[in-house]
Amino acid sequence: MHKKSFLILVVICIISFIVIESLIIINSFTDDDLPVDYVVVLGAGLFGDQPSPSLYYRLQKALEYAKKYPHVPIVVSGGQGPDEWITEAEAMEHFFIKNGVEATRIIKEESSTSTKENLIFTKEVIKHMGETIKPKVMIVTSEYHMFRAKFLAKRNGFIPYGKCAPTPAYPRYLKPVYYLREYFAVIKSFLFD
Repeated sequence: MHKKSFLILVVICIISFIVIESLIIINSFTDDDLPVDYVVVLGAGLFGDQPSPSLYYRLQKALEYAKKYPHVPIVVSGGQGPDEWITEAEAMEHFFIKNGVEATRIIKEESSTSTKENLIFTKEVIKHMGETIKPKVMIVTSEYHMFRAKFLAKRNGFIPYGKCAPTPAYPRYLKPVYYLREYFAVIKSFLFD
């Protein structure tokens, strides 16, 4: 009886892995191109006060979109980690201003430390600006992170679209590790976020 239960558990785990990884991979190709109410750039760490490679790629992708749709406000979402000199939101704001985006167009969310908090606190910041309907948002994040980000955005009352930034992986074997780790993050988010 225990052997049969164990086998059933293994089969369930394998099926969940295949389904969730398929969703992660499919969403890693997201490249929506339409006007929305807000662009939301999710933080990804700093080196001191400079964007990490992951964050830099996200910022580049968001800048392309921002230039194409100059009326769309940009929410930069990210708090301050222990080794970071400033908040991720502040570093993102500096990047956009340096690249010609008007400061009045940038909305900072500086308290979040997780994807869940990125979206909860972004919703609060947007509400303070008078937004009451379900806002359409263009989420800009790394490829492997898009499925979970859009899932949590829907859960928090957004209508999400997405633009995937490339995932820097040095050495190359790290990229599959990010996708594998994301499987467990999706399960955690589904159950607890």
